[in-house]
Amino acid sequence: MLEILQYDFMRNAIFAAILASIACGIIGVYVVVKKIVFISGGITHASFGGIGLGYYLGINPLYGLIPFSLFSALVMGLVSKRSKVAEDTAIGILWSLGMAIGIILIYWTPGYAPDLMTYLFGNILTVPMSDIYLMLALDAVIIFTVYAYYKQFMALCFDEEFTTVAGLSVEKLYLLLLCLIALTIVLLIKVVGIILIIALLTMPASLSRHYTNNFAKMMYLATFFGIFFSIIGLFLSYLADAPSGATIILVMSSVYILHFLYDGLKPKIAS
Repeated sequence: MLEILQYDFMRNAIFAAILASIACGIIGVYVVVKKIVFISGGITHASFGGIGLGYYLGINPLYGLIPFSLFSALVMGLVSKRSKVAEDTAIGILWSLGMAIGIILIYWTPGYAPDLMTYLFGNILTVPMSDIYLMLALDAVIIFTVYAYYKQFMALCFDEEFTTVAGLSVEKLYLLLLCLIALTIVLLIKVVGIILIIALLTMPASLSRHYTNNFAKMMYLATFFGIFFSIIGLFLSYLADAPSGATIILVMSSVYILHFLYDGLKPKIAS
């Protein structure tokens, strides 16, 4: 099995899996603990507009995705905090709007849009070295920001009233957290695609939360789970000639479901 490591595309895929898992392990914990999976899904799907923008401008779609996903995160955060419209309704509208913008821009782009399915369903085997460097830079930004605002983000997740009393702006911290989620989405999009990102963002973090209540340990454990499942799924997809993104999620989902089924049966077995 190790002979497949002689291929550049497989080594790039492993690097991409590790870098993506670091981001989803750190930010996924905030998503799960703060219970903002739905708004994360909204940002994910709205960011498709950035992919359409990249194709329309004739640039790497990731370079269109970064500003568009950040803009989507800020808009959704402000709407959810300030709008009188119900949060889930507003997110659903912006979710659909971003997708519609992306579809129209791709339709207006002359010729065929190459690799479009990669951004929808992921294909980690096609990640070039230039994207690895971009992912590395985004990881550095995420790690530095979380390190600098670790205590503030923890307060935001567990007690917004205390955060306000402590003289911190809940809204600004929330928007910053959503921007970090947007950057994580950029990291994950080539690995599993827009359709499957939420699974990779939430399952490792949810699984790690079952084993520890310590925030930092939760992040380390979620990162480990993400790397482990991604690499196992990557090798299985190669051997089975199956889509890599879907295989990674299938492996992760199977372990997740079996784990909680076993955990639910333990009291009955013990009795």
